[in-house]
Amino acid sequence: MSSIFATMPVTATSMRAVQLTAWESEPEIRDVPVPQPGPGQLLLRVDAVGLCHSDLHVMSCPPGTLPYDLPMTLGHEVAGTVVEVGAGVAASWVDRLAVVHGVWSCGTCHNCQRGQENHCLHLEGRVGCGLGRPGGLAEYVLVPAERQLVAAEGIAAAKLAPLADAGLTAHHAIRLHRDAIAGDSTVMVIGVGGLGHLAVQILKQTTEAHIVAVDTRQAALETARAHGARTTAVSVDQAIDQLRRDRHSPLVDVVLDFVGADSTMSQGAGALAPGGRLVVIGGAGGAMSVAKGRDLPLGWDVSAPFWGPRQDLEGVVDLARRGVVDAEIEIVRFSDTLDAYRRLREGAVRGRIVVVPD
Repeated sequence: MSSIFATMPVTATSMRAVQLTAWESEPEIRDVPVPQPGPGQLLLRVDAVGLCHSDLHVMSCPPGTLPYDLPMTLGHEVAGTVVEVGAGVAASWVDRLAVVHGVWSCGTCHNCQRGQENHCLHLEGRVGCGLGRPGGLAEYVLVPAERQLVAAEGIAAAKLAPLADAGLTAHHAIRLHRDAIAGDSTVMVIGVGGLGHLAVQILKQTTEAHIVAVDTRQAALETARAHGARTTAVSVDQAIDQLRRDRHSPLVDVVLDFVGADSTMSQGAGALAPGGRLVVIGGAGGAMSVAKGRDLPLGWDVSAPFWGPRQDLEGVVDLARRGVVDAEIEIVRFSDTLDAYRRLREGAVRGRIVVVPD
């Protein structure tokens, strides 16, 4: 679409959207009204949306599990072009490509003022775009404030969208533990999927760490090696054996677990060096017991970071703009979204599925 059309008011009154209409069910493509921007708001023409396992989790929840109102438009990895702005928003936003920071924080609470918008005290369970609020699997999406956008000209929209969650979450988890990754450290990435393959790239470009990648899929390990992993293995035990041979030490300073199952959490914890950190990012429902004086090494640390603040979205967008982080994507058309979700559930996806307009 040329800029002359992008800067004109949207005349359409209805649009297609992928909506969840009932819990424990598949979404539907429905006709819904085109939203209109009010004061402080911006309307984006959606150019690309990444699909995420979090969407599958939302679909599978029994009634009452999440405080979301249905029907709800899905899609929280959104890149688009600003086509209209409400009162009080700079007109310079119009016609700019941007990625949406999906945590729709208040901007004023204690945590927001400290740059921890992902821990906003007023989210109340409705996180934001596609997760409690209308998402981007539609022709247009309404964004509540300028602070929820990061301008990103120079990056293809399909490459930009996955940075909103997969890239942001990986960047945030790594930044939080930068001190433990400093110098001649060993970092293990468990699960080299949509988030993990970006974590390997971020580690390679921003640290000197020896990167270990663990995944049961050979294709994922090939991707990890291509992006800088120096040790790859199909299991944590195999990775430890290789480290013992190649590094003369089987111990790991930081484990980034992008699976989050019982087995990966316990095996990751067992690989830690004294003072090591287990960072659980994946949501496979795993659990573990932690206590001093048990099986964990001295000075252990276990954390579970959530998504990430705007500064980490800016950081990963900058890496992508410089061409050193590149999401591996598969593009599908909007009309094929429901089938793409089915394939995602079956595990038949490498990298990230990105939906673009028909």
